[in-house]
Amino acid sequence: MPSVAIRSLIACVILAGAAVTLHAQQAWPTKPVRLVVAFPPGGIVDNVARQLQPRLQAALGQPVIIDNRSGAGGTVGAAEVARAAPDGYTLLMVFDSYATYPLVYPKLSFDIAKDLQPVTQIASNPLVLVVNPRVPANDFKSFVGLLKSQPGQYNYASVGPGSSNHLTAELFKAQTGTFVTHIPYRGGGPAQQDLLGGQVEMMFLSAVLAQPHVKAGKLRALAQTGAQRAPAYADTPTVAESGYRGFEVNSWVGLLAPAGTPRSVVDRLQTEVRKIVTDPAFDQRLREQGLTGIAGTPEQFVVVLRAEQDKWTRLVRERSLSLE
Repeated sequence: MPSVAIRSLIACVILAGAAVTLHAQQAWPTKPVRLVVAFPPGGIVDNVARQLQPRLQAALGQPVIIDNRSGAGGTVGAAEVARAAPDGYTLLMVFDSYATYPLVYPKLSFDIAKDLQPVTQIASNPLVLVVNPRVPANDFKSFVGLLKSQPGQYNYASVGPGSSNHLTAELFKAQTGTFVTHIPYRGGGPAQQDLLGGQVEMMFLSAVLAQPHVKAGKLRALAQTGAQRAPAYADTPTVAESGYRGFEVNSWVGLLAPAGTPRSVVDRLQTEVRKIVTDPAFDQRLREQGLTGIAGTPEQFVVVLRAEQDKWTRLVRERSLSLE
């Protein structure tokens, strides 16, 4: 049995170790934090990141450096963060397409369930069904009737197979019994350009991106995909209100970290983001853009990701969709 002196020494070592661990947790961050945005500048993820950045670096007391690492639907940036040290100094901001990576990219170099861990879902916004003003339909019901009367005569745009606008349009087709041809684009810019020009007639577009075009009369909003109407689209009914109960799709932006990042760091990040998002001035700014702040717990974000994966996997299988 260890002597009193040895037991005292062991106790001192344990306490010293605990003190060092506590100090390390309290000290983070002691250097700049890199916030990898997996998409180009100007998009919705980049937009949210740049609104969050000055407030987050003020809260952390260290610079937060935005690093746009786009490519392959966001998987380039995600792969880089998945390989980063799990020390809280490299973080990742992603779009809703993150949940469909395993469906779209079966040969991913990383595992979204094992190599990255959710920190918080930052904000969400509905998609808006928008049509070119030349389409002879002024509301959702008449548009569905038009599509049924002319199957295959209309096209919808997406930013690529497996994207939220692609899968939402396929869900719309499944529930309304309509047939619209999918025209995939390599990015939102070209897709919106052809939608505005009339080369394609419809698109499920992020509420944030659709808003300026709807306000200018260049696009017509027929329905939104959230459970409730977004304040920025108070006059636009939801798809559920239009007769298709249970139809709900939300675009979202989330924050992740490399797997193994200390829980104390994850909790600190989530707490600071929640404070920012719930600040009345910041919340109002989000709402004006059609966004709703969330900043839930990592566990809540996990639930969202699993639900998204289940929903879209089921749709892809039932509709035998090609995601290539």
